[in-house]
Amino acid sequence: MIRVSVYYPSGEGSTFDHDYYRTTHVPLAAKAWNPTSTTVDKGIDGPYVAAVHMTFDSMEAFQAGVSSPLTGEVMADVANYTNITPVMQVAEVVAH
Repeated sequence: MIRVSVYYPSGEGSTFDHDYYRTTHVPLAAKAWNPTSTTVDKGIDGPYVAAVHMTFDSMEAFQAGVSSPLTGEVMADVANYTNITPVMQVAEVVAH
């Protein structure tokens, strides 16, 4: 299983609309990429204000998802909820 996490680092002058992210952006990304599961984090303490974690059955499933024609729309939507440059982590899940 592959988990793709997108983190939004805290920073001076950064803005983030958690409601828009949770109700509009993440569902758009899930529709485009078809993950097997999706969870959203709202940072309380630490270096990130938010994160999303999507799981995929395989690396091929993830790559097929991000090849979706809707990926451009997902990327363009980022400006609607944040001015933060996200950081992506792709990982193989080795234990639950």
